[in-house]
Amino acid sequence: MAKNSPVEFFQQVRTETAKVTWPTRRETLITTAMVFVMVLLASVFFLIVDQILRFGVSQLLNIGH
Repeated sequence: MAKNSPVEFFQQVRTETAKVTWPTRRETLITTAMVFVMVLLASVFFLIVDQILRFGVSQLLNIGH
């Protein structure tokens, strides 16, 4: 791989950055909202699973008492 000068490197970076398709503000807001909704759903799911497992383990541990 050939070595580039710093000036040539930054020109290449600028050229590649110009090719990037940036999301619109609306797309960013929608995907952010979707992330929050999925985090909320996952949190509720794991809370329910945790409570079920906690109940099951406590029932198993109380069998001998």
